[in-house]
Amino acid sequence: MKRRTLLKWITGAPVFGALLAGLPEAAWATTAAIAGTLRRVRPGEAGWPSTAQWNGLNRQVGARLHKLADPLAACRADPSGKACTDFFKAIRNPYYILNHANLTQTSGWADAWTSRPSAYAVAAKSAADVAAAVSFAREHKLRLVVKGAGHSYQGTSDAPDSLLIWTHPMDEIALHDAFVPQGCAGKIAPQPAVSVGAGQIWGRVYDAVTPWGGRYVQGGGCLTVGVAGLVASGGFGSWSKQYGTAAANLLEAEVVTADGKVRIVNACNDPDLFWALKGGGGGSFGVITRLTLRTHALPESFGAIDASVMAKSGAAYRRLIERFIAHYREHLFNPHWGETVHFEGGNTLRISMAIQGLDKTQAEAAWKPFFDFVRASPHDYSFMHAPAVKVFPARVMWSPLVLRLFSDAVLHDPRSGAAFDNIVWKGDAGQSGQYLYSSGSAWLPQGLLQPSHQKDLADTLFAASQQWGFALHFNKGLAGGRKELINATRDTATNPQVLDAFALVITGSGEGPAFPGIKGHEPDLAAARHDAAASARMMDVLYQLVPDAGSYVSESDYSLKDWQRAYWGTNYTRLQQVKQRYDPDGLFTVHHGVGSEAWSRDGFTRVA
Repeated sequence: MKRRTLLKWITGAPVFGALLAGLPEAAWATTAAIAGTLRRVRPGEAGWPSTAQWNGLNRQVGARLHKLADPLAACRADPSGKACTDFFKAIRNPYYILNHANLTQTSGWADAWTSRPSAYAVAAKSAADVAAAVSFAREHKLRLVVKGAGHSYQGTSDAPDSLLIWTHPMDEIALHDAFVPQGCAGKIAPQPAVSVGAGQIWGRVYDAVTPWGGRYVQGGGCLTVGVAGLVASGGFGSWSKQYGTAAANLLEAEVVTADGKVRIVNACNDPDLFWALKGGGGGSFGVITRLTLRTHALPESFGAIDASVMAKSGAAYRRLIERFIAHYREHLFNPHWGETVHFEGGNTLRISMAIQGLDKTQAEAAWKPFFDFVRASPHDYSFMHAPAVKVFPARVMWSPLVLRLFSDAVLHDPRSGAAFDNIVWKGDAGQSGQYLYSSGSAWLPQGLLQPSHQKDLADTLFAASQQWGFALHFNKGLAGGRKELINATRDTATNPQVLDAFALVITGSGEGPAFPGIKGHEPDLAAARHDAAASARMMDVLYQLVPDAGSYVSESDYSLKDWQRAYWGTNYTRLQQVKQRYDPDGLFTVHHGVGSEAWSRDGFTRVA
């Protein structure tokens, strides 16, 4: 990803907690002393485990405890040397990052956080390994973090001086014809499902479920995103209006709680914890080790449409936006359509939408009125990319063989000996190792699509586009979707605003891999702050229309002030109650996670 480019994925706090959030780092120790509360230990401090104690943990977990090295050691020694150059090339490959416990898919966020390795990591192969690590961290008052694929933009799987539970080795996949959650016989009917280890990534799950299994499972769009993290955050696929959120499709989870107990949770066992795991945020309630998700019958076809229209004046762009809003409501506001429309610089509207259950003729017919409008005014509009509709049998959608041999949509892992199915969508490749400048998101209620409100919506989107680019993600709002999936999502912890939203606005910016202090590879902080300010102005324009808009926890502003309300709305009080029941001492603490307002920003000191 080039510097200062719009990212692909544009792709109420308690008073005491809010006040503490503004304190400088130097004040944390004083605050903690006044509060007289828990402080976790760091290497070299009294209470840090001895070598013998670490060796004991290593025996418990089958010699899968690793002391993590600084991945930037070669760059610190010689920033212009070959080893450093090779490293920065390597971290543009998401599969390289997946294989290293000391790396995360995002290298940092300007003025927020920088990726740094934990002191030790347990490469867990089983729930028993996880339980041993959890108990060790609790007993020795260690900072604990959890990482599967490491795709958190917020840095929630990253904490120096901590013990990392790395679930990446937990990669089993098992298909079920008639799954019944444990303890639910006679209460929940058997149904097709798939069980997945917490460290698995969506690309491999899709390959097992669709090309091989002939079914569909609701997961994330990016092939290298981890399964557990996406479900815990809510999780949207390309066709959420048809299949619901990933969290709403969760039937059962195996999870290790702060007491070191391995629990099988579902609608019949620990239902409150099960509910919290469905969208309550990753890393806050325990360590998920296995998930079982319902699968769905495949439609006849999947597909996509791509097009790009440039308006030749601001006034023409404003008219184009209003025409698109009306067209979306009339022809696309239904379960057949998902993904995005981008509002880019130069008064450009870029369409990149996904299709399910329509043939090519039907898909083209759905867009004909809009493209006829564009073609009828050549003095106002031109196609930068002519409309292209592709429709194909649904069963080949995620086949690595088909994608590598017959499609130009993916890149493959270039390393010698890399697995054949190590592929990534070209549109996602720039996210590997990215350094973020900004991000923001806001749900738009379906009432804005009513004819009486379309002008206001068009005015707002046009004004926002003049500040900074953004995208409407129609698959990340459930309005217009099937009633049963909306009801299923209602029984998750995700902000209820998603039920009434027709789309989620996402904005952001960043550059390629960067690390402060590494000469020649440092982030451009001046550009970062400029772009972050422009992005914030764009969001301010939106908030004038939707002042109470919620935000999606996985794609949001790192510095969001009222994150409790924005992420979870009326569900936050119940989430706090679940947190208090299963993790009263805050062993699982992540940035802007449930209960994190009681902890310092680094997660080491309890301040409330």
